[in-house]
Amino acid sequence: MDRKTVEFTGAHGAETIGYDTLVYALGSTVADCGVPGVAEYAYNVAGKPAALRLRARLNELASGATVLVVGGGLTGIEAAAEIADARPDLAVTIAARGGVGDWLSDKAQRHLRGAFDRLGITVREHADITRVECDGVVTGSGGQIPAQLTVWTAGFTVHPIAAATTLAVTDTGRIVVDPTMRSVSHPDVYAIGDAANAVGVGGKPLRMGCATASPMAWQAADALAARLTGRKVPEAPIGYVSQCISLGRRDGIFQRVTAADEPTDTVVTGRIGARIKELVCAGAAWSVTQPTMLMPSRRRHLAAPAEVETRFVTA
Repeated sequence: MDRKTVEFTGAHGAETIGYDTLVYALGSTVADCGVPGVAEYAYNVAGKPAALRLRARLNELASGATVLVVGGGLTGIEAAAEIADARPDLAVTIAARGGVGDWLSDKAQRHLRGAFDRLGITVREHADITRVECDGVVTGSGGQIPAQLTVWTAGFTVHPIAAATTLAVTDTGRIVVDPTMRSVSHPDVYAIGDAANAVGVGGKPLRMGCATASPMAWQAADALAARLTGRKVPEAPIGYVSQCISLGRRDGIFQRVTAADEPTDTVVTGRIGARIKELVCAGAAWSVTQPTMLMPSRRRHLAAPAEVETRFVTA
């Protein structure tokens, strides 16, 4: 890809299309973190097809089978809890290089530990996984954690296409953008979602997830429309509101956070926490089909008489 064209492979082979503005939104996929055996033996939930494969494999497991979830972040916690809740006859373990949910407030952490105990989930913290095998994993200390099914949730990575261009990217391949989601090296390119490296409130890069992807899309759309119509460009940094965690179908944690993503003392747990989580997920799904949030649309003239064509690159 160079400045005003993008090449892709479509139904008719390789094609090249021109653009005035390119919106890059390729998302992310599972990261193996350089650990051998992840691709061959581990399952993941980085997309719908992967989640369906995991569900099919879970349905094949007999009572008493062992399941290991690798990763102590939000995805790992939810995966372990959902599996243990749906299949209480399985022996579920969650393993993490550091702590599991250790960024949460004290109240939220206590509830999380209680939920794991209730669900019968074994927690293995400070376990550095160095290899995945067909019957479990090997740790950095040379120990083994047996598992008939390993679920890998230890991180996400972006498509390598951006790093192969002249776009400015981070060492992980995410496109570096300004507060309006515009590439710092190519002003005719915007990047949103997991594929973009944007700085939020507090000066920290926004983490991957729907909590940031949707606001990034709104920010880019508003900035792009403003620049095309000669209006003031919004540049306020994106901040956080909360973290919502499912712990099975009947339990959850709603953790209020500061705009800089630091936990506060406000925590809602149990069935109400689970209901809030469900509402958040339903709202996110609804917003995909209603991108204007039912707000009245406005038609504005372009600032300059020019033919403007916008291309979206999506997964």
